Amino acid sequence: MAKQGNLSINSENIFPIIKKWLYSDHDIFIRELVSNGCDAVTKLKKLSVMGEFDEPEGTKYRVDVSVNPEEKTITFVDNGIGMTEEEVDEYINQIAFSGAEAFLNQYKDKASEEQIIGHFGLGFYSAYMVADKVTIDSLSFKDGAVPVHWECDGGTEFEMEEGDRTERGTKITLYLNEDSYEFCNEYRVREVLEKYCSFMPVEIYFTNETAEEEEAKEDIPEIVDETPSEGEETELNDVELDEEEEEEEKGPKPVNEIHPLWTKHPNDCTDEEYKEFYRNVFHDYKEPLFWIHLNMDYPFNLKGILYFPKINTKYDTIEGTIKLYNNQVFIADNIKEVIPEYLLLLKGCIDCPDLPLNVSRSALQNDGFVKKISNYITKKVAEKLSGMCKTDRENYEKYWDDISPFIKFGCIRDEKFSDRMKDYLIFKNMEGKFITLPEYLEAGKETYENKVFYITDEIAQSQYMNMFREESMDAVYLTDQIDSTFITYLEQRNQDVQFMRIDADLTGNFKEELSEDEEKEFTEKLAEIFKKATGEENLILKVEKLKNAETPAMITVSEQTRRMSEMMEMYGMSQSMTGMGTQGETLVLNLNNDLVQYVLNHEESEERTMICQQIYDLARLSNHPLKPEEMTDFVARSNKILGILMK
Repeated sequence: MAKQGNLSINSENIFPIIKKWLYSDHDIFIRELVSNGCDAVTKLKKLSVMGEFDEPEGTKYRVDVSVNPEEKTITFVDNGIGMTEEEVDEYINQIAFSGAEAFLNQYKDKASEEQIIGHFGLGFYSAYMVADKVTIDSLSFKDGAVPVHWECDGGTEFEMEEGDRTERGTKITLYLNEDSYEFCNEYRVREVLEKYCSFMPVEIYFTNETAEEEEAKEDIPEIVDETPSEGEETELNDVELDEEEEEEEKGPKPVNEIHPLWTKHPNDCTDEEYKEFYRNVFHDYKEPLFWIHLNMDYPFNLKGILYFPKINTKYDTIEGTIKLYNNQVFIADNIKEVIPEYLLLLKGCIDCPDLPLNVSRSALQNDGFVKKISNYITKKVAEKLSGMCKTDRENYEKYWDDISPFIKFGCIRDEKFSDRMKDYLIFKNMEGKFITLPEYLEAGKETYENKVFYITDEIAQSQYMNMFREESMDAVYLTDQIDSTFITYLEQRNQDVQFMRIDADLTGNFKEELSEDEEKEFTEKLAEIFKKATGEENLILKVEKLKNAETPAMITVSEQTRRMSEMMEMYGMSQSMTGMGTQGETLVLNLNNDLVQYVLNHEESEERTMICQQIYDLARLSNHPLKPEEMTDFVARSNKILGILMK
């Protein structure tokens, strides 16, 4: 006689909450039910190791997932430990009591290496997020066990009676509700299995029952009138048998890899295996630069592989993926509590069975423990990078352009990481060589006065670079978008060091002595002429005697004003709102240049205004592009000057 009853619920009205709000993603029920099947197998294997189950020779453990689009069902079958009626009553009818937890408590003193995935006892009920009705058919591994059938239509009432299952294990069938028919679609389910179950520790097989039935019908031979001769018949039968044996030998393939690369010892993995794993998991066919294999057993269990990808895009468009697993069960991507923010630019897999997950496994508990895991990952990344710099400097320099955004971001965001990496920050100089900050300052201690000159745009700043070369001075390249922030960070860490863009000022190395009286006289006179010629009433002008007499004028850009302007722009504030003008630009006129002298000494010249405009635009072009209308005027004026020269 069928047993009837009410589900024992530990909290009032919890069932509707479980059905609708237990998990944010409804597809996660597949992960939960497959995980339960893996648990059932793992439990049985534990019992076999402990001598409490006599495992038949040749036993192959598996979990099968199948869909039937016609009947609108999805089914999960395992050949694990199975359940008796009493166990169904205890583990299913009493919601929020965990069978996995009870099992672990019972056998905690008989430890083995394999883990149990589930800890909460609520995973089974995720089925009701997508199903109107769920049935369980189970047969325990215990001798003389009676099969049990259980069903519930989503309310708090269930029916349980003797079932007809003849094989050890459990079969769970979900009769999908109208809003969830997508989960009896073969391709949708395969997608979810790949997402959550790619590395679960028990082989998982997927079938489409409707498709198999159609194939079976197609395999039925047609009745033909022609009867082959005895020899022909034997030959055909042999071919058919060979094909069947070959197909049988291959067999269906599992949809998961039960021994992912991170579970192996690093010494047992080849470079090609690391690269193949990267391609398969992240579908990125650019080879990673290098990788870090994490393998820790104490004080917590953590394994994984982190890859440094090849970067071909701007820093702000980089998006990495670090997949977090718990006993080979996918939990989520890029959980910031475990993975430091700056390492989210990497790609990789991390498996930590000791993670204190909440009931839906999508968030974390116990901040102190999680912080230790995060610190360990940070430490291993820093050790890998610093070790490479010390023992493989050639490759470290080769990879620097790609890895520097990770390192710089990490230094800015994490003081401990910064302390570990401070001696391994390198900069490319104008000769294309990599040097450290102390090396740069030491080489220029008599010239730079603790200033670090840097280049952000090799083309726009080429004129200034040539001047530096003429004076045997050096500058370093800082061209990443993060560098504007990184410069401020370095100045804070090195209080006596000041970073200046190569066009920020013209030092004494580039110019000759000019008296105060001369400077005042020529500045006032030329400022009036150039303001009138260019129409720039707010033009900031300065005169110098530059050693290079061929250069009529240059633009310098105040370092602090430019930085402030860039920061304002980042926050969406225009220059007019800040009242800062054109990023602190100063027009520096060279008194040693013939064109500047012509402007000073030919007040009545018809071409003086045009020459002033041309000098101004040439100086600006050496620093940044002109606006479209300004460029149009510049081209027209250049053509006019060429015409004058031809007369």
